[in-house]
Amino acid sequence: MGRKNKLQKFQDLKAYPNVIENPEYESNQLFINEDVEIDLSENWAQIHFGNDKPVILELACGRGEYTLQLGRYFPEKNFIGIDVKGARIWQGATIALDENLSNVAFLRSRIEKLGIYFRKGDISEIWITFPDPFLNPTQAKHRLTSPHFLEIYKQIMVPNGIINLKTDDDLLFAYTLKVVESDPHINLLYAENDIYSKPLIDPTLEFKTYYEGMHLEEGKKIKYVKFQLKD
Repeated sequence: MGRKNKLQKFQDLKAYPNVIENPEYESNQLFINEDVEIDLSENWAQIHFGNDKPVILELACGRGEYTLQLGRYFPEKNFIGIDVKGARIWQGATIALDENLSNVAFLRSRIEKLGIYFRKGDISEIWITFPDPFLNPTQAKHRLTSPHFLEIYKQIMVPNGIINLKTDDDLLFAYTLKVVESDPHINLLYAENDIYSKPLIDPTLEFKTYYEGMHLEEGKKIKYVKFQLKD
């Protein structure tokens, strides 16, 4: 792909047909192909992917490694990687275009805005892969498995939608289990604090991001939580 500076990458993203952007954070408008505004009243599967297949999100997707791998593995589903950093998204979006992955797209936006951009029932599943654990207790509300964010997810997911967390962080793993187990409207499906110590329950757990590779090299254990937001 070659090396490009951030400004060049941002220009690329404006022209990419698989990237939707919220260029002004104080506004809720979304654009594709630089100046084509997305109609938020429509179904995402239909307006972007042109089908009625399930839509799965990867939150804080970074370079989009997990989004890409899921898209390759499940051609019968649609995937959207979400991150606020355009320079990171550029890599995944470029690879998706090069590989003609028509079921993969990227949304450059803050995750707090998901309740504005998606309707109830738009999203069937969410992956949260190696997010910032926000270790300071005063920042707990910023953790992507906090009650604050779970309420946002409930606004956009299908009934009994699935959420997956993959992390190396002990605190975030324990915190997530506490949140899940204390909410009667959440059904814990699986939890493991060292997924590679035994046979994987799902082949998609074998997929690795750039950061996971770093964590494994450092000898860290990879943790996984899967839960369901009961309708």
